[in-house]
Amino acid sequence: MKTVKRNVRPLPGFLMGLMLSASFVSHAADTELENAISRGQHSFSHDTFGGNGKVCESCHLAGGKQPGRLPDGKTIPSLANAATIFPRFQQRTGKVITLTDQIRSCATNALQGTPPDYGSAELNSLASYITSISQGKPINMGGSPQ
Repeated sequence: MKTVKRNVRPLPGFLMGLMLSASFVSHAADTELENAISRGQHSFSHDTFGGNGKVCESCHLAGGKQPGRLPDGKTIPSLANAATIFPRFQQRTGKVITLTDQIRSCATNALQGTPPDYGSAELNSLASYITSISQGKPINMGGSPQ
């Protein structure tokens, strides 16, 4: 039986193109995430959601990174681990809620505004910002805010 030799050559240009393409995609994804976090941070500090004139940072001080204070003077925990404790059971509603549910609830109740729609860029940006504050914290679903 005769052996047939096939001349198979690596495609360095093709492989290099794939590697560069993956690098550009990764960079683009990083940039988009950074942009979403930045938009969320701006919204956190400036958006009243058409409500009572307050913003998230009115209660959640230092961008949510330090303990906050409610209008009645009661101290509230920071948002340092907020993204790590959701989903969680909410006694008041008797339901399991997500971080985006909580953001919408704050916009509706505390700020007396119209919350961003589920799936909207605005809500995703706020959730991205709050999640960025929790970077590196261990997951503790149902845990307590710190």
